[in-house]
Amino acid sequence: MTESTQTTGMPLSKIKVLDLTRVRAGPTCVRQLADWGADVIKIELPPDGKEDLVGARHGFDFQNLHRNKRSLTLDLKAREAKEIFNKLVEQSDVIVENYRPDVKFRLGADYESLAKINPRIILGSISGFGQDGPYASRPGFDQIAQGMGGLMSITGEPGRVPMRVGIPVADLCAGFFCAQGILLALIEREESGKGQWVKSSLLEAQIQMLDFQAARYLKDGEVPVSTGNDHPTGIPTGVFPTSNGHINIAVAGRVIYERFCHAIDAPHMITDDRFKSADVRSKNRVEMNAAISAITATATSEHWIQLLNEAGCPCGPINSMDQVFADPQVQHLQMGAPVDHPILGRFDVVNQSIKLSRTPSSVRTATPEHGEHTDSILAELGYDGEEISGFHENGVV
Repeated sequence: MTESTQTTGMPLSKIKVLDLTRVRAGPTCVRQLADWGADVIKIELPPDGKEDLVGARHGFDFQNLHRNKRSLTLDLKAREAKEIFNKLVEQSDVIVENYRPDVKFRLGADYESLAKINPRIILGSISGFGQDGPYASRPGFDQIAQGMGGLMSITGEPGRVPMRVGIPVADLCAGFFCAQGILLALIEREESGKGQWVKSSLLEAQIQMLDFQAARYLKDGEVPVSTGNDHPTGIPTGVFPTSNGHINIAVAGRVIYERFCHAIDAPHMITDDRFKSADVRSKNRVEMNAAISAITATATSEHWIQLLNEAGCPCGPINSMDQVFADPQVQHLQMGAPVDHPILGRFDVVNQSIKLSRTPSSVRTATPEHGEHTDSILAELGYDGEEISGFHENGVV
């Protein structure tokens, strides 16, 4: 690696990763490893003129997903390519794939085959519905997982059509969870000396993210429903109008509720029989929201945000994306990370939300061009110039 991509001292600087992933869940997993210093080789098919499902290579999505990697083209169906791949497996710590469950076996990238080459290898696999079971062979897609995993039944306004959330949350969480599993396997390998197979799926990730809503059903048999912007249990919590827009207010517990009532100059709401306890506030949430809305509509969002936060009541704006990244706290947290691209110039990508005090993550290099590092990686494996030229001519790389 060049001096500009030096990762010495980063948490994963000694870890080598082979990235066989496409679309979103898999690349999200690998990004967690790359940003923390792993040497990631993105293995891609030789040029075929087709776009990835997340869009053009120079588009915002692809550039955000695949930074901090090297790119090697390799046709894994070719005999010579498999020999190259096996050499890489011998030297690697982690492989990540998100094929349909049966594909990895056809390519010789299943865990048993890989472990024969390198017993220390860790394979991370992400699927739509799990590696086995009645739905294992189905194609996975985020919105399908949101629906099957129950999220759409509790999202949106009551009585309206089921609603997906505005981000591919099942994809993202499956990727994050797989990365977490890989880190656990790396720690365990320090004791056992052996790798293992790490599995996550969109469906499992989505269900885990239901958290307390799923627990309501599992423990108490209560089937939660959509409540719009209202919190399922904490009232008043939701979106309220102001004279120039809308704000979020979150009032949980008696102490904060009393602070809130005094702050909005409505102390009578503390003793009002309709609102004096959490249970009755939940039953009378429509009346409560109407009463609060009538008050908040008399002043600006900025007025209420300052007033309520100073009173110790959580309150915040509802920002558009440009407002998010213009916010002084977001800028302080450096959630936009600059990257220099040789063709596209300098632009920001989304930074990591985890901050380590001594060994932080970094966006060191832009997403590579297709096959940008093919020749240099092959040279690292010991192939000479004539052999590399032959691989190109024969469509191996």
